[in-house]
Amino acid sequence: MDQNPIPPVPPRMEDDIFLEARHIVKAYSAHKALDDVSIQVPRGKIFGLLGPNGAGKTTLIRIINHISMPDAGEIVFNGHALCADDVQHIGYLPEERGLYKKMKVGEQAIYLAQLRGLSAAEATSRLKEWFEKFDIMPWWNKKLEELSKGMQQKVQFIITLVHQPELLIFDEPFSGFDPVNAERLKKEILELRDKGHTIIFSTHNMASVEEICDHIVLIDHSKVVLSGNVAEIKSRYRTGLYELLTPNAYLTAEPGVYDIIESKRLGVGCRYLVKKADALSNSQLIAHLAEKAEIVHFSEQMPSMNDIFLQIVGQK
Repeated sequence: MDQNPIPPVPPRMEDDIFLEARHIVKAYSAHKALDDVSIQVPRGKIFGLLGPNGAGKTTLIRIINHISMPDAGEIVFNGHALCADDVQHIGYLPEERGLYKKMKVGEQAIYLAQLRGLSAAEATSRLKEWFEKFDIMPWWNKKLEELSKGMQQKVQFIITLVHQPELLIFDEPFSGFDPVNAERLKKEILELRDKGHTIIFSTHNMASVEEICDHIVLIDHSKVVLSGNVAEIKSRYRTGLYELLTPNAYLTAEPGVYDIIESKRLGVGCRYLVKKADALSNSQLIAHLAEKAEIVHFSEQMPSMNDIFLQIVGQK
């Protein structure tokens, strides 16, 4: 049994941007859902689409899926203006799942795969490989309502990617999964990326963003307020805070070098949180500290994506 049913997407070398939204505007009555939103989704990467509720993420996803049209701007898909035929190359897992409760699982999975252009035979073959991989083959002839919520979501995840789309859009894919299955799904998403598939990942879970996203865009109040590579963004928002452990020394602040933000005595020494002066390098800071105490641990306290999210959207 092939444990990796989806083959790699053939590499394309002419451009590293797979999908681009250019100056998208969308309004509903008096509400502007998207206000001059532009994003670039790199080919073969996981792109995090982030923002608080009501920011405009779902509206943008609907436009990318050709479900609704923008009032202004355009979507460029794999080098050309998005058209209806491109939907066949997109797999979309919405936050609100929409399978038929009274229909047998295998029957509706085949039906939905056929809507994506597969023959019944090809759909059946691919689906059974995935059902075996996800340990849900015994439920093939059961009605969907007989499955647990987690198993239902596994079915919908499989249906989303069975036609081997070049672009996958996952909206809160881990919702409703227990930690073990969430980890398993995360592994599958990373494997899809490693095979060359481009993935848009929309979530409120900032921990997931740090674990799997290569690039992100943050939309707030219908506008893009932050975008870029995850590692570069975290570096951009560095706070200059460092954790320091010493076996027994008692440190005091050194003006112009570092301030002590927090100190705590431990059973085997002391823990300090220090903030270095902006003009000082890490090496210079360590040299100053080493003159005062033996250092058994030293690490920079990088901001989490959750910290950055809260800072930007003002929800502290």
